[in-house]
Amino acid sequence: MSDKVTNELIYETLKRMQETLALHTQYHLKTKERIGLLEYQSGGLTAQYASLSKRLDRVDERLSRIEKRLDLVEA
Repeated sequence: MSDKVTNELIYETLKRMQETLALHTQYHLKTKERIGLLEYQSGGLTAQYASLSKRLDRVDERLSRIEKRLDLVEA
């Protein structure tokens, strides 16, 4: 009888371990998905920053030309 109880206990323990592992796997997949979304959003922000930086550079060039034409600065 001692054998049967031991085998049942081992079986139940392994079953609980499998369930816990399945939960951890689900959490891991959700975490990976969320990290992927964050990486995608980060890439979008980087592209927007580059675009704004380029536009600001053009505005700066135009402002410099305007200042030179109006003799507001030394050429």
